[in-house]
Amino acid sequence: MFDQEDSDFGIAIGVVFGILALVIALVIGLGAYQLRGAGKVAPVVAAELVFVDVIEVGEPLVKVYFDLGQADLPPVAAEQIATVLAAAVAAPQASVLLSGYHDETGGAAVNAEVARNRALSVRGALLAAGVPVERVLMRRPAVTLGGDDAAEARRVEVRVQ
Repeated sequence: MFDQEDSDFGIAIGVVFGILALVIALVIGLGAYQLRGAGKVAPVVAAELVFVDVIEVGEPLVKVYFDLGQADLPPVAAEQIATVLAAAVAAPQASVLLSGYHDETGGAAVNAEVARNRALSVRGALLAAGVPVERVLMRRPAVTLGGDDAAEARRVEVRVQ
């Protein structure tokens, strides 16, 4: 007798959870449909990060130097971002090109990721300062020999071109 009641209870719980899962899926699906504009696929600008192959023109406007293995903006970066913002406002048709660099020490994948994160930090500061996202372009991280100064390899160059 108890086995029959347990079996019926298990079936009832399964049906309730199944209906609940369908309702949740329907709500999520409708929400996604509405967010996409009734079937129109909206471009995802902030989530996608596209690297461009743009030739660097001239000397960089600023060079943001980072500590070893770090991607946090240094204190002087606020002044540098203000310089870039002023140049971007003065040249409304120009793009802001970011180029992250790293040296050859350590693993190539880790270095490329650190250089990418440094460029993303600079990009985030530029966007927060008011530079439109469509004007900020990023080049792939590049290896550089720092010369006599190892800090030279741990930089992000910013050009307004």
